[in-house]
Amino acid sequence: MYKALSAIIATFLFSSLAIAQVDLLPERFVFEPELSYASDIHSPAEYLGYELGESFTLYANAVSYFQYLAEQSDRVMINEYGETYEGRKLYNLVISHPDNLAKIEDLKAANLRLGDPRNISTSDAQEIIDTKPVFVSYSYNIHGNEASGTEAALQVSYRYAAAQDAATLDVLRDAVMIFYICINPDGRDRYVYWYEGMKRAMPASSPRDLDHYAPWPNGRTNHYWFDLNRDWIWGVHPESRGHTGEYIKWMPQVHTDYHEQGYNANYFTVPGTTPRNLLLPDAYEQLADTIGKANIAAFDQHRVNYFTREAFDFFYPGYGSSYPSVMNAIGMLTEQGGISGGRIIQTDDGQDLTLRQRIFDHYTTSVATIEKAAEQKELFNRYYYEASNPKNSKSKTKAYILPDDGNIYLSEVINILLRQGIEVQKVKNSKAISGATDYRSGQRMSLSAKSGDYIISTDQPKHLFINSVLSKQMTIEDSVMYDMATWSAPIAYNLSAYSTESSLSIDTEPVTEPISLSGQVVNSGAQYAYIIDWKQRYAPRALVKLWEKGYRVRAAEEAFSLSGQRFSPGSLIVLLGRNWEHQKTWHEDMAEIADATAVTIVGLETGRMDAGNDLASRKSHPLKPVKAAMLVEQPFSTYTCGQIYYLFDQETQLPVDRVRTSMLEQTAIPKLGSRYGYADLKDYDVLILPGGGRHLSKLFGEEQLKALEQWLREGGTLVATESASSFFTDGKVPFAKAKTIKTPKDSSEQVKYLNYAERTDYFGKKRIPGSALHAEVDVTHPLAFGVEESLYSLSFKGAVLEPAAGLESVVHYAKDPQQLLASGYSNEENLELLAGKSPAAVERVGSGQIVHLVDNTQYRMFWRGPSRMMQNAVMLIPSF
Repeated sequence: MYKALSAIIATFLFSSLAIAQVDLLPERFVFEPELSYASDIHSPAEYLGYELGESFTLYANAVSYFQYLAEQSDRVMINEYGETYEGRKLYNLVISHPDNLAKIEDLKAANLRLGDPRNISTSDAQEIIDTKPVFVSYSYNIHGNEASGTEAALQVSYRYAAAQDAATLDVLRDAVMIFYICINPDGRDRYVYWYEGMKRAMPASSPRDLDHYAPWPNGRTNHYWFDLNRDWIWGVHPESRGHTGEYIKWMPQVHTDYHEQGYNANYFTVPGTTPRNLLLPDAYEQLADTIGKANIAAFDQHRVNYFTREAFDFFYPGYGSSYPSVMNAIGMLTEQGGISGGRIIQTDDGQDLTLRQRIFDHYTTSVATIEKAAEQKELFNRYYYEASNPKNSKSKTKAYILPDDGNIYLSEVINILLRQGIEVQKVKNSKAISGATDYRSGQRMSLSAKSGDYIISTDQPKHLFINSVLSKQMTIEDSVMYDMATWSAPIAYNLSAYSTESSLSIDTEPVTEPISLSGQVVNSGAQYAYIIDWKQRYAPRALVKLWEKGYRVRAAEEAFSLSGQRFSPGSLIVLLGRNWEHQKTWHEDMAEIADATAVTIVGLETGRMDAGNDLASRKSHPLKPVKAAMLVEQPFSTYTCGQIYYLFDQETQLPVDRVRTSMLEQTAIPKLGSRYGYADLKDYDVLILPGGGRHLSKLFGEEQLKALEQWLREGGTLVATESASSFFTDGKVPFAKAKTIKTPKDSSEQVKYLNYAERTDYFGKKRIPGSALHAEVDVTHPLAFGVEESLYSLSFKGAVLEPAAGLESVVHYAKDPQQLLASGYSNEENLELLAGKSPAAVERVGSGQIVHLVDNTQYRMFWRGPSRMMQNAVMLIPSF
């Protein structure tokens, strides 16, 4: 504390001795002053009333300028392609020569023809390659607080809308530019409104000024605190569904994703580092470097500092830099130093980094990339054509088979593929397939493809996307990676899946429409009970609707059946005799809920079951409507909080209070809520701790832990996710007895004398960078109701639990280390350590319980296999 305070004082004294006029617009960062522009088109500075870099531009004002350009210039079109959660419209600009825009639909059609080598002759393809403008697209500002992107887009768009020189006209003839001007306007405006409210009249260059500390959750993420730059494939959010839906209409040959990094870093441009997606064509690296060298040539001219190759891999295909690459383009990344930089900030080497320079740098690479792509248009057109040819695939896989076996997430995966323009076939007549590889066992086997099963052939233009997203295991050349080691869709959604290296000859029909779920009531007008099987996609939402209408609902502890129909454990039971006050609306309410939640509700005339417990059994547990809270703010991860927030707010539609940790009053009884109206913890049935790890000790001191224990013993449910679980283990708190695995200390001679240069690789190999592990599930436990018996659990090597007699171990990893790793990377030492251990368990404390969910059960809302456990922890466990 003393050292930190001394540093602040020293910084203050040094700064006070060196007060100087702050220059927000250094002369060296002028945008191509040699160019002449159309006099009837205003520049961004003229239109907005300030020079770019003097202030941040609100999204609405940026959109207004882009619309103005489209009105004033015959080189510009603007298109609305979506809308955010907060109601902001999403736009892209299309900029090219007026002659190109006059026939833009023909050019788009020719481009898509070129991208399907199955249906175009070699001569026709060559003609398109030679004559078609190259399509170049940019995605700006996908992270809201990386705000220089949209500012740069303003100037780049003006340049190509209004510049009058011959070179610009040549570029416009040879290129069609598609600018996604701001992918994440909700996050951008969250940051910009905050900054504009905090900025000083005298610009703050000191890194310690409030200017540079936006409050949690900052502006990086979207409304639900998600990183949209991980959502290009999955389309969880409307922003992603919008821009990828628009992307596949254009299928550009070149795409750059514009970002910012920490303000002390110099500019990054391609090429990146390992691991790489080894399925990409060999020509990818060279062509990407062609653009990279054009960028650095422009930077050398302006003496802008940069680096390449030492950071940022493009392995995970869900980035804005890697998604285009698996869509047969040259996908690239740029990273400008500047996060938290405000309008000006002093870097660690004493340099003032201005917002103006950040805009200038992005402007410079935007222009350099367009010019190089236009100059080499035939080269990039040919790459796109050849990359789209499935005959050039490096993968041996001919098809993927996804059986329609009742998995509740299968339709979601099929819809993802359809949104991305993937051709999906549905089996009409059953047929045997020999030599199919089973994802769970890894064994080659004979398979009967049944009517209704889905087949995704790789003999189609987007084979790169298909193999990158559906294959069980990608080749990994480097275990030290920027993101995760696996993302295989069948594994993430816990599907049954098979692949084959043989060409299939099966009677199929194309799937042309998204799969939509619909609800129904079977035996409407029943006189005894209505049942909702818990193993339905939206059964939790149906439970919320029943609670909202005031119904008394029970959940079956065990499966039961009647007249050949089986209902799974957790199935919801509405006994009409226990809900007599609703007798006038029973049947209408059930029809309304079925329709609203896309579930099937079955009416029964008797409570006596053929097998299993009767409906009014003591093993049908009354489900009390829950009041739940989740702590947010530091030390909790924005991402983890956002995933849980989304799961309950959007999907389940169960209100969960988001309570700031700064409102956690440090008294004997923790109180949560507004500074002017504290809410006692006892007002809640469930408290979710979304991570936080060792920092939880700062929130829960001795007195708070006593109160927490009392709350638990009186029936509270504490859901400890990810690193929060470890705080309630190994004797750290007096009322929790669970123990975690102990990682042996590395005392080998090798590590004692490890070279500095070797340390990153050595310790990187000891990590588990987001890998899928085989796990078995106790589906008789209420925490696992609705979950499959076999599960792929996503591990980042958290502090998993040692199974014990006093711990209800609901999920345990495969006991054989050799059979543990399903997909991704792990060394043998970690597999030995984790085998048989538990990532999900319940520990009873008096009448309450601690639910441990060590592995993230709803990671980015695309790792869905385990996600029902989070819903169960909040909605079912308090009543069991």
